[in-house]
Amino acid sequence: MATLLATETVDVAQFAPLAERVQRFKEASIARGAGDVAVPREINLTHAFFELYADLPYWERYARSVAWALEAEEVRLFPDEALVGMLYQMPRPRTDVPGTDAPAAARAAAALWEFWAPWTRTRQRQEAEIEPYLRVGGAPGHIGWRWDRILQLGIAGHMADLQARLETARDDKARQLYQGALILWEAALRWNDRHVTALRAAANGASGAERDRLQALAALCERVPRDPARSFHEAVQSHYMQHLAMMIESPYGGNGPGRLDYFLWPYLERDLAAGRTTLEQAKALIDELFLRYHERLHHGDGWVEAVMVGGSHPDGRSSVNPLSHIVIESIGSLNITHPSVYARVRPDDPADYVDLNVRYLLHGGNRAQVYNEDACLGALTRSGVSVEDATMFMAGGCMEISAQGTNSDSNFSCTHNVAKTLELVLNGGADLRDGQQVIAARPDLTAYATFEALFAAFEDELEREYAVMTRALDIASESYAEVRPCYMLSSLILDCLQRGREQQDGGARYHYYGFAPLGITAAADALTAIRIAVYEQGFVSADELLAALRADYVGYQPLRERLSRLPKYGIEDPSADGMCNRVLNSVCRIATAQRNRWGGQLRPMVFNFVWTPAASAQLGARADGSRAGEMIGQGMTPHSAAMTNGITAALNSCTGLDYACVSGGATTMWDMDADWINADLLKALLLAFLQGGGMIFQGNMTSVRQLEDAYAHPERYPNLIVRVGGFSARFATLDRAVQKEILERRRHSG
Repeated sequence: MATLLATETVDVAQFAPLAERVQRFKEASIARGAGDVAVPREINLTHAFFELYADLPYWERYARSVAWALEAEEVRLFPDEALVGMLYQMPRPRTDVPGTDAPAAARAAAALWEFWAPWTRTRQRQEAEIEPYLRVGGAPGHIGWRWDRILQLGIAGHMADLQARLETARDDKARQLYQGALILWEAALRWNDRHVTALRAAANGASGAERDRLQALAALCERVPRDPARSFHEAVQSHYMQHLAMMIESPYGGNGPGRLDYFLWPYLERDLAAGRTTLEQAKALIDELFLRYHERLHHGDGWVEAVMVGGSHPDGRSSVNPLSHIVIESIGSLNITHPSVYARVRPDDPADYVDLNVRYLLHGGNRAQVYNEDACLGALTRSGVSVEDATMFMAGGCMEISAQGTNSDSNFSCTHNVAKTLELVLNGGADLRDGQQVIAARPDLTAYATFEALFAAFEDELEREYAVMTRALDIASESYAEVRPCYMLSSLILDCLQRGREQQDGGARYHYYGFAPLGITAAADALTAIRIAVYEQGFVSADELLAALRADYVGYQPLRERLSRLPKYGIEDPSADGMCNRVLNSVCRIATAQRNRWGGQLRPMVFNFVWTPAASAQLGARADGSRAGEMIGQGMTPHSAAMTNGITAALNSCTGLDYACVSGGATTMWDMDADWINADLLKALLLAFLQGGGMIFQGNMTSVRQLEDAYAHPERYPNLIVRVGGFSARFATLDRAVQKEILERRRHSG
C-alpha cells in the first residue's frame, strides 16, 4: 500500500490511474478552483431584472432575466480539455468583511431582491400564521431531473415539443411554463454557440495537434446539446452543458446528476461494441467531468451534487455496468470532494462490484455511502411511489432518496429535533435549560400515571408539530412558486409539461416535503430510561427525575450514574431496541400522514449533516443520564456512549429496526479504527448490514491520531476529507464544533 502524505486522505494507488492528460488537467483545474473565481450570476440577474426587463409581466421578467444571466456567463477555454464549459457556483470565502463572505456587489444585489425573495415572503407569512418554534425554512434543491431527455432529443427536439405544447396550452399558467422554458433553453443554446465561436477563433490561431483538438471540440459543441447525442463523448458533453445551464436557473445545493452511469451507459456500450472508444478513454472523460464539478464547487464542500451508481432497471434487473465501475474508480483516483459518488447495492450484484464498494469505503477518503437497494425500494413504494419510479431513485444531495425527475424541489426542506419535542412534553412545554415556555403550557411528566399515557402525549405533540410544520412548508412552497418559477427545471420534471404547471405549483408527480428528524435515538434512550426507572422499577419518582433534569443533574450524580447504566439502543437489548423502533416508526407514521397543499407527504430523511452540535446544544439534560448539550447520535447510528458491546452488537441493533417507514432514507455512521479495519472485515460488516435490512451505510476510516493532529494543526491537513453526516468535507474547512463532534465519535476496533 502506498504511503499517504499528511495532507492526503485517499490511497489513490488502490484505484485506476489517471491518464497523463487528465493529470495535467487536474493540477490546473484545482489551482483554478482554489483561486478567486468570478461568480457573476446574482449581479447579472439583478441588472436584467431591475433594468432590462423591469416593465414585463413578472413571469416573463423573471424568465428573461435568468436567461440573460445565463448568456452573460463567461466563455472559458482551458488547456488539455476534452469537454467544454465552466461556471462557478461560489467565490472564495472572504475574510476582510466582518459578518459575511459575500463581495460588496453581491450584497448590494441581495438587498435589491429582498422584496422579491421567496424566503422573505415565507418569513413574513409564517410570522402571521406559525408559532416561532415551528417556523421552518423550506429550502429548495436536493433533487435531480430527467436530463436524459436532452441526450435523446437534444435541446432543439425538446424545444419543438415545448412549442407544440404552447400552441395548444389550456390556460395562462401552462403558456407561461412552456414559453418560459423556451426562453431559457434558447439562452442555453446561445451560450453554447458562444463556445463554438470561441473554439473556432482559437483554432484559427493554433496549428498542428492543438488546432485539431480545438476544431474537434468546436464540432462536438456544434452538435450537442442542440441535437441528440450519438456517442459517449457527445452524451457526456450534452449532460455537462445542460447541467451548467440548469445551475443558473436552480443554483441550489443538493441538485445533482443522479443516475449518471444509468443514463450514459447505452452510449458507451454502443461505442465499445463499434470499437470507437475504450474503457480507458471513457474513464478519462469521466475524470475530467468530475474535476469540472469540483472546480465549480471548490469553495463549498457542503454543496453536495450527488452521482448515484448501480441499482435496478424498471423491469427489476440489476443495472450495474462497466460505467458503474468507472465512476467509482474515477472518484477514488481523484481525491476531490465533488461530486459525491454513492452506490446502490443489491443482493445479486456482481461480486466484483461489491468488492469495489468495499475498496471505496476503505480507501476512498471517507467519501463512500452505500444504499441497500431492497430497503430503499421498499420504503419508497410503501410511501406511494410507483415501482417504476422507485427504481429511478437517487440521492438528492447528502442522502435524501427520491425518484429522479419526479419530485418538486422541496424534497428536503427543514429539520426537526425529536429529542427536543420529548423534552418539552416532559417539562410542560418549557425549555429545561432556562424554563422559557417554548410551546403552549401542557402537563409535565408528573401528570402521566402510566408510560403509555406519556408516550401517547409524546405522539400527540409530534402530530401537532408536524401538522404546523406542513402548513409552514406550504407557505414556503407557495412563495417559491409565486416569485421563483423554475421553467427550465420543470420542463424536465415528470408530469409538469402534461399538467402545464411549474414544479412547485402542482406540476411535479410527487410534491413531498422532506425533513430531517434529529435525535430519534436520543429520544428513544430517554424513553427507555423513564419507562424502567419511573414506571417499572420505580427507583425514582416522576417529581425527582424532573427535578434532576431541571438541575442538569447537579446534586443528583448517583441518580445520573444509575440512569446511565440502563439499557440503550445499540447493545442488542430487545427492550431498548424495541423502543428505538417504536419512536422511529411513530415519527415516520405521524409525519407521512400529513397532507400538504398538493396532497403530498411530509417525508422523513434521517441524517444529521452539520446539525449535530447545534441540535445537541438545544437540549437540556436527558433521562438516560446525558447532561445538557451532550451530543446526540448520527442518524440511526446508536449513540457513541451506547455502543459498549462492540460493532457487531451495534449493527445487530441497528439492522433490527423496521426501516420500511423511512421513505426519505435513514443513514448510519460507522467510524472504524484505521489500525484494525481491513477489506475482509469491512466486507463482512457491510454484507451483514445489507442482509440484515440496514438502509444507508457510511463512515470514516481515518486514524484517530491523524484526526487529533488535524484538530490541533488544521493547516497541516488542507485535504484531509472526513465523512460529516450525509456529506464529506475537508476537515480543515469545518466548524470547530463539528470537528469536535467527529473526534468524539466511537471508533470501532477489535
